[in-house]
Amino acid sequence: MVFDKIREIIVEQLQVNEDEITLETNLMKDLSADSLDAVEIIMAIEDEYGFEIPDEEAEKMQTVQDLVNFVEENK
Repeated sequence: MVFDKIREIIVEQLQVNEDEITLETNLMKDLSADSLDAVEIIMAIEDEYGFEIPDEEAEKMQTVQDLVNFVEENK
């Protein structure tokens, strides 16, 4: 499932507890991610799924749901 893999990437990148991450979780507000963290998460997702996420799309992504939706629509 896409959500499980993205949650795994976020846990690895941000060193947070898996239980803190739901589809509604906001990376910046709920997990205190900064812009560098967000870039690293995007890069890890790109590596995992083998496609590039355009910068203008990445900038719009704030929640875990946003990430999951993009991957599901583009994989």
